[in-house]
Amino acid sequence: MSIAEKIKTVLLVDDDIDLLEQNRVLLESKGFEVVTAESGKEGLELFNKVKPCAAIIDLIMEEHDSGFILCHKIKKTEHGKKIPVFILTSATYDTGFKFSVETDEEKEWIKCDGILNKPVVLDELIMKFENFLDN
Repeated sequence: MSIAEKIKTVLLVDDDIDLLEQNRVLLESKGFEVVTAESGKEGLELFNKVKPCAAIIDLIMEEHDSGFILCHKIKKTEHGKKIPVFILTSATYDTGFKFSVETDEEKEWIKCDGILNKPVVLDELIMKFENFLDN
């Protein structure tokens, strides 16, 4: 069974419409069904409506911490606790600050299952999905 058969629907949230479309096309090329939102508020509404199998959320949208807030809201739900939720960011390139969720303490603080740097590297994302499902 391929990873796209295990994780059928991916919620993708980013306020950069060009990146949102680019990442949607990339994920669909691997067989994922993708639903998209352009803000934290819209992302939460879509999460509650669709119940996706995974979520990828831009860190900085309408506010600098919008991605953290959305991840926290998703991970507080029963469904959100069961699915991989990843933060997508270019902050590492922009600021040099490197986010990590390697320890339980970091995961508890950030409330996500992994960090993805922009641009999305599809093989890295698929590996993170597989690692989440294996654990």
